[in-house]
Amino acid sequence: MQKNWRIKDLLLWTTRYLDDRGMQEARLEAEILLAHALDKDRVYLYANYEKPINQDERDVYRSYLKRRIAGEPAAYIVGRQEFMSLVFMVSPDVLIPRPDTEVLVETILRLAAQDEIQRICDVGTGSGAIAISLAAYLQSAEVFAVDISAPALAIARQNADRHQVQVDFRLGDLLEPMRGEAPLDVIVANLPYVTSRQIQELDPGVKDYEPRLALLASGDGLDLYRRMIPQALQCLRPGGYLLIEIDPRQSRASQQMLNEFTNVRIFPDGAGRDRLVLGRRSHR
Repeated sequence: MQKNWRIKDLLLWTTRYLDDRGMQEARLEAEILLAHALDKDRVYLYANYEKPINQDERDVYRSYLKRRIAGEPAAYIVGRQEFMSLVFMVSPDVLIPRPDTEVLVETILRLAAQDEIQRICDVGTGSGAIAISLAAYLQSAEVFAVDISAPALAIARQNADRHQVQVDFRLGDLLEPMRGEAPLDVIVANLPYVTSRQIQELDPGVKDYEPRLALLASGDGLDLYRRMIPQALQCLRPGGYLLIEIDPRQSRASQQMLNEFTNVRIFPDGAGRDRLVLGRRSHR
């Protein structure tokens, strides 16, 4: 006799299956994939815990599960990821927004509460998560976003439309597209900072699926930031802020790299690891 699979049964079975294979947050992964297979949200699963799942729905769910077991990130399978309590469309053309990066947005929001922040530029915007979050939570600010990847900017523009915010997207290398513009109050950047050696240490879901263009940097991983810093000094107003995301192992080198800035500080991510370097352009 064929088993009558319910939402509850599939979630319990899949959670054990993923957990046995060492996957972190197995229950959450199961919920995300099943909700997507049913074209519902995760709340629906618990409101319909006893609901039977038909064969077609199980086949779709099984196909997603196979992709996940093969290493493909769940965010690419479902095509979206949450960041700063907002949902962003993602594809293999962009990095998956991560909770670690939220510290950049949260720090800028705190700065805006104590200083006049009207013009912000997000360099290496990818999916647009940082720029769009800032535009959503600082509605009086003018937000620019730059990326060297046209496919990434296409995703970012879709996300801006989804959240109904105004962001001035520009295609180009680092801050080159901002030359000749009025001075900026804040420049924020999450540029590639993974070295060729470190990339081999990454989770297969990252190194095998996420775009190398947005991950890999030459040398010690800070070369793109070193190229950008002189540009930032030209683009920022006196007293303006530069915020960059780094690997925790780069914190000391990053502080030295910002030697022409004042009040250079390191901020941790949610796990307590050095993640953000903040500096101010001198008032001189």
